[in-house]
Amino acid sequence: MSERVTITECPRDAFQGLPHPIPTEIKIAYVLSLIRAGFTRIDFGSFVSPKAVPQMKDTRDVLEAIASELGRTELIAIVPNLQGLESAIGTRGIRFAGFALSVSETFQQRNFRQSLQQAWNMVQQLHTRCQLAGMELLVHLSMAFGNPYGDPWSADLVQQSAIRLGEMGICHISLADTVGAANPVQVYDLFSVCRRVLPPSVVLGAHLHSRPESWEGVVMAAYSAGCRSFDGALRGIGGCPFAADHLVGNIPTERMVQKFFQDGILLNVTPSSIQEPLQKAGDIYAAYGKRLDQG
Repeated sequence: MSERVTITECPRDAFQGLPHPIPTEIKIAYVLSLIRAGFTRIDFGSFVSPKAVPQMKDTRDVLEAIASELGRTELIAIVPNLQGLESAIGTRGIRFAGFALSVSETFQQRNFRQSLQQAWNMVQQLHTRCQLAGMELLVHLSMAFGNPYGDPWSADLVQQSAIRLGEMGICHISLADTVGAANPVQVYDLFSVCRRVLPPSVVLGAHLHSRPESWEGVVMAAYSAGCRSFDGALRGIGGCPFAADHLVGNIPTERMVQKFFQDGILLNVTPSSIQEPLQKAGDIYAAYGKRLDQG
């Protein structure tokens, strides 16, 4: 029998860059539909400066509205620092604090205004505080497949970063293709080597971005290398604002679900169970995702 694959739905990543503010009540209804669909892990929001990410300013309000409906669903909230983590701890109901640690110095500065040394120090501080609070730290190792800035990159550099995180006691690491730079061979090789050097207790996940026609190759390469945890966003909404190609977005969850389901791979959702949030995702993007310069 196939091993179960966990798909984490990421409305936070899908919606944070949309140009028009999504009303809080619509976000609440959307996340509730994801819970009803069967998603057992949802990256739902972030505790960052509302000036930096205005779309996420109501994260606490969304959480308070859905907390009683969570059941077995685990929530992830992104935090950039200890202040953000304290906000996450103060709301309760959040299982994972997510932190983006880049392989690229330039991206770390752009994303969180931190040097890599500061970011590594922050990982240790966040991990220690999470342990005291009964939460877990999930580290997204961003720019894991290269970067557009000319910063140093190699598979060995990513491998050593993963080893260092494992030695710090981080049990949830996600290799992130932030700008859709990876090809299937590269994905297979990097996941394979990282899986070999990390202890079995570490959950190694995939947060991949791609053009619409390229998602299957990279996802199945990671699966073939042993990855059983994938991030996605319904309809492929979202992506990195620093991607060189505006067509690069999140991996479309509905396509992953269909592919895994057809291949007989066990999932926490089904093609039929996600129809309600799939419709809602399309409606939200149609209403709040269109820039004024698009006519």
